[in-house]
Amino acid sequence: MATVKDHQRLNVLTAEDDKRGRLFVDPGNFTFTDLSGVRLLRCGVDTVRQLYRGMIRPDIMALFEKPGTLVDFAGQRWHSGRVGRDSGYQYKLQNADLGIILLVKNFNAKLDNIGPHLKIEVSPHAIDNLSPERLQARLDFYASQVLTHLEINQCAVHLALDLQGWTPPADLVARMHCKARTQRDITGINEITWATKSSTYGRGETSMFGSASGVQLCIYNKTEQAKATDKLDYWESVWKRRDSFDEGDPENYNPDQPVWRVELRYHHSIIQQFASGSLDVKTGEAIDTQSFAAFAGHLDGLWRYGLRQFKFLARPGYYAPIWTLIRDDVRVDLPVDSLLDDTEYKRYYKTSRGFSGKNVELFLGNFVSLLARERVGARKAFHTLKDWDCWPVIRDHYAAKGMDEDGLYKHIKGILEERNVRWGRAI
Repeated sequence: MATVKDHQRLNVLTAEDDKRGRLFVDPGNFTFTDLSGVRLLRCGVDTVRQLYRGMIRPDIMALFEKPGTLVDFAGQRWHSGRVGRDSGYQYKLQNADLGIILLVKNFNAKLDNIGPHLKIEVSPHAIDNLSPERLQARLDFYASQVLTHLEINQCAVHLALDLQGWTPPADLVARMHCKARTQRDITGINEITWATKSSTYGRGETSMFGSASGVQLCIYNKTEQAKATDKLDYWESVWKRRDSFDEGDPENYNPDQPVWRVELRYHHSIIQQFASGSLDVKTGEAIDTQSFAAFAGHLDGLWRYGLRQFKFLARPGYYAPIWTLIRDDVRVDLPVDSLLDDTEYKRYYKTSRGFSGKNVELFLGNFVSLLARERVGARKAFHTLKDWDCWPVIRDHYAAKGMDEDGLYKHIKGILEERNVRWGRAI
């Protein structure tokens, strides 16, 4: 896609150039868009998922002997239970009051081996109440109570902007575009290899672009969602307390208007790509961060990056004014110094160049043959493959051949079906 330009920004009162002005002028046809009624309530971290590697302490498994009961762990009471296979883990410890869920024992790693056996999920109110450093210290403490040979294994984050005075237009899907290494056109959207779908739910109240295993953009009615989950009181207290962007209006939040959320969700593999590829402009060294606390100063950079990958256009070649506004004026609300101006943000992609791609295809063929012998289904096989350390090489090899993740899953499913039909249990 050619370079996309912004509209000229003017001061609403003086009509002079103003990089923070709310009056936007399309230089091609001189149409005006006044966004002075848009109120940016708050941009924050909505979810943190911190991953760890290690070996599960033997006494931990006793906590899950009676799923659905309350147990004592790390000086607190927790609800113990099992979780679905789609999570990638077998067990959970949950304390809603703390806003913490521990997912324990990776499905694809043996119990008595060092592996990616722990993921800790943190809710918005826990993130809001603790600085990144204090939150990280708490997460690391819980991890140390679950695992020995402990290693931090990267984090995932969701960044969410709440705003009023703007409603997504009916043609949102048609005007949203994604920059990509390879592209597919689905219902008017150019989608990238890690963005396999766009969808709209309900009465147009939720639109999603991208894949949960990459970078995902969600735009939805946060007021309705908060009501449905009985959390409107909490979020109203946040919106009334915050006034991060709009000056001079202490009562920014209007309870009589809906709040819309623009949310960017970054999978931990994408955070790792940024950690490996982004450079400190002063030292030239990779930022190479693994923990949420270490990455917190870079979240402004991730916010801007995401809004450049997902391009909401006014017309071909020009951003919609609302996209310029929320990209340039918004800062993630955290008590840390932003490293946006000190960092050159890039993603580092490991590729299969440097050895024959036949190695990948030979491995996949043997992998599927073994799965067929063990009567393993395609869905479980694909999840197992994605959890493997060499998954990025396999993914990128097939992406270079024009096959995205969905296509690769169908490819594996087809081979597996052929093996079972042709050879059955004689494999």
